Amino acid sequence: MQTNQKILLPKMGCGTWAWGNRFLWGYNESMDEELQAAFNLCVSSGVTLFDTGDSYGTGKLNGRSEQLLGQFSQQYQGANKDSICIATKLAAYPWRLTRQSMISACKASAARLGKNVDLVQMHWSTANYAPWQESALLDGLADLYEQGLVKGVGLSNYGPKRLKWVHRKFSDRQIPIVTLQVQYSLLSTYPVTELGLKDVCDELGIKLIAYSPLALGLLTGKYSENGSFPKGIRGLACKQILPGMRSLLECLREIAAFRNKTVSQVAINWCICKETIPIPGAKSAAQARDNIGALGWELDSGEIGELDKAAASVDKKMVQNIFQTR
Repeated sequence: MQTNQKILLPKMGCGTWAWGNRFLWGYNESMDEELQAAFNLCVSSGVTLFDTGDSYGTGKLNGRSEQLLGQFSQQYQGANKDSICIATKLAAYPWRLTRQSMISACKASAARLGKNVDLVQMHWSTANYAPWQESALLDGLADLYEQGLVKGVGLSNYGPKRLKWVHRKFSDRQIPIVTLQVQYSLLSTYPVTELGLKDVCDELGIKLIAYSPLALGLLTGKYSENGSFPKGIRGLACKQILPGMRSLLECLREIAAFRNKTVSQVAINWCICKETIPIPGAKSAAQARDNIGALGWELDSGEIGELDKAAASVDKKMVQNIFQTR
C-alpha cells in the first residue's frame, strides 16, 4: 500500500464557497486581488486549511474556486507555505456512477489546482435519494488514497448512522477517515446536539469541521432587523431568522464587548471551544483579519454556557443542508 503523508490540521481553516460564486455571493473577477490578499494573510497567520469543492463557482466559472486556490498557493512565498492544505469536495453528481468517475473528478481538480489534492472529501451522501449510487463513489475515494493521489479522505454532510457505515467500509481497506464536515454554528447546533455527531467522531478518531460557522453572516452582528439585508437567499434567511435571535445577538455582543473582540470572533471561538475546526469564509483581507482574531484565546465555561442557552432559545434556526443524512 502507498505510504501517505500525514495531514496536519490547524485550529481554524478558511472556506472558499464564495470564490467564483456569482449567484449567492456576487463574485466577479475584479475581486481576485482581494481574495489573494485574504489567502496570503490566512497562510501567514497559520490558517493553512482551505476548503473548496469541484462544484464551487457558478455557470462558466465552475471550478473557479479551485483554480484561484491553485494560483494563490503557487504564488505565495511566505511563512507556512509547506503547511498549506487544500481540501476539495467532489460532488456526487447523478452522472458520476463509477469509482473511476471519482478518480477522474479528483484528477480534474488537481489540474485546476496545479497540484495533487491534499484532502479529498465526498461532498454529500446520496443515501437520502439514491443509496445505490454511493458505494462505487466511496470506492473511488479509497482508490485515490491507495494510489497516493491524495494524503487523506474526508466526508461532508454525513450523519452518525451513515458515517459508521462508511467507517466500516473503509476499515476493511485500512483507509482512515480524517475529517467530517457539517453545518455547525450557534444557529445550527443540530448535528451535535441532536445527531450526537461529535461523540461518534471522537470515538472513531475523526476531526469535525464546522462549515458556515457564521451562518451566512447572521452571526457577524452586521445585519439588523431594520437595516438592509443582502440580496437573494441570504436576505431571506435574515428576514426569517433575525427576529427570533435577538437574545443570542445580545449575548454575543455582551461577551464581545467584555472580551474586546468582534461578534464574529466570539461566534467562531465558540466553535473552536466545541473542539471543531471552523472554516469561516473570507472575501477580503479585512474579513480574513477579523476571522483570525478568533484565534489565540478561549471563551470560559460560563460564557460558553450562556451562549449555549441563548442558542437553544432561538426559535428559527438555520435550515439544514438537504443532503445531511442521519
